[in-house]
Amino acid sequence: MRQRWLRVLFRRRMLTILLLLLQVYFLICLVLGGSQLSRNFSRLLTIVSIIAVLYIVSHKDKGAYKTAWAILILTFPLFGGLMYLLSNAQSSKWRFAKSVLHTQQKAKPLYALPGICYESATKQLPEYYPQIHYLQEYTGFPIYADTETHYLTPGERKLETLLAELEKAEKYIFLEYFIVQEGVMWNSILEVLKRKTTQGVTVRLIYDDMGCFLTLPKDYAKQLKKHGIQCAVFNPFRPVLTVKQNNRDHRKIAVIDGKVAFTGGINLADEYINAIEKHGHWKDAAIMLKGKAAWSFTLIFLQTWEICTHTDEDYEIFYPWKEQECPVTAKGFVQPYADSPMDEENVGEHVYLHILNNAKKYVYINTPYLIVDDSMLSALRLAAKSGVDIRIITPHRWDKWWVHMTTRSYYRELIKSGVKIYEYTNGFIHSKTFVSDDRTATVGTTNLDFRSLYLHYECGALLYEAKAVMEVKEDFLQTLEICQQVTEKDCKTNIVVHLLQDILRLFAPLM
Repeated sequence: MRQRWLRVLFRRRMLTILLLLLQVYFLICLVLGGSQLSRNFSRLLTIVSIIAVLYIVSHKDKGAYKTAWAILILTFPLFGGLMYLLSNAQSSKWRFAKSVLHTQQKAKPLYALPGICYESATKQLPEYYPQIHYLQEYTGFPIYADTETHYLTPGERKLETLLAELEKAEKYIFLEYFIVQEGVMWNSILEVLKRKTTQGVTVRLIYDDMGCFLTLPKDYAKQLKKHGIQCAVFNPFRPVLTVKQNNRDHRKIAVIDGKVAFTGGINLADEYINAIEKHGHWKDAAIMLKGKAAWSFTLIFLQTWEICTHTDEDYEIFYPWKEQECPVTAKGFVQPYADSPMDEENVGEHVYLHILNNAKKYVYINTPYLIVDDSMLSALRLAAKSGVDIRIITPHRWDKWWVHMTTRSYYRELIKSGVKIYEYTNGFIHSKTFVSDDRTATVGTTNLDFRSLYLHYECGALLYEAKAVMEVKEDFLQTLEICQQVTEKDCKTNIVVHLLQDILRLFAPLM
């Protein structure tokens, strides 16, 4: 296994990294070469940096991004402006954004095929009218009734349930994941997929190339096609200096026949089911939807598939309730949603803000990272100051030390405002859940950090008075029993650590 991993790494990945380093080396030599060409090029880069800073300050964007970029460019005037251009002024990125917009407009009218329940939902849930209205009328993600909700935690339970549902597939299986890695979890799923293709079931898989950078060989999509599995790689990583690679497909979606859908934090790798130990016990969560709302995730998947494969998909042929009505009846409402960095609408952030702003009694939050901008920080603090019981669980054992240190830098002001912070001492918590007032909850893929909120493709399911709402709450309270509460005293650090945290926090938007 180790020899195979090394072979894959050096054949594909080391070549890519080497080419990137050569490009960086060439730019450095060009700037520092001492020739007239070098001096002229340096002046040009300095001018570019000045223009970039002026543009950033005047541009409509998050204040934290403006500050981080401005400081970076002013600190490194020769390369800072060039880095910004690579991040934000690429024709390929604009073309990609155009494709995303096209698929969104194409899918928008089809979300209503199962029948939506906007009027009945807003009538029964008047206090949640702003959130329901925002997601349906403004972002195009409608609210559905007649959907069973099942909260699945930890990853072992999700795998067991997913395998059972995959076995029931009759027409198609769609999978979209950030990370896929060979091992107990993926191999058990793959065996079912291979068998289903022989039964005439259409199987499609999308995986993110950066997420699988060190877990899958470059030709893995071709390997799967030999087994009849259609495969697409999202935003393939190329050895060219471009920060377009920042926009990754962080979604985790599984759809079976348009009737059943899964989402949540769980990728297809063994640490997510604790088959291997990575940062201690891996605590994660997913949600399974059965019924009308599953169609929403079908459309979300199909849009990404069309973008990746450059095809013109007929979305409607996958609609499952053409010949019969959906037989599912269940209490409550479900509103699936997706987020894209290609527009100026931060859907995942707004879902979280709505929950915080509407809360009357409590909001309980699971998140692996806590690196937020002023708007989210202000909402958390204001809710706590207003008497709402805000509790947040983050990991005690970290996966990236600099991210964990930055997360801890937010503890002080949150705790002073009345927010209760807990760390999961049993290992690493990767769940991304909010639950509030015994009435609403969301389970999805969006972390409370800049990458998830503003740079990645994300998704989730927002629940109103559905069965799974109380399951999310009960799981949170049970998890608290194996957490330690962080106090103001715990947040006291020496001046060196405090300074490092402040620096990391300053550049958090670029991490």
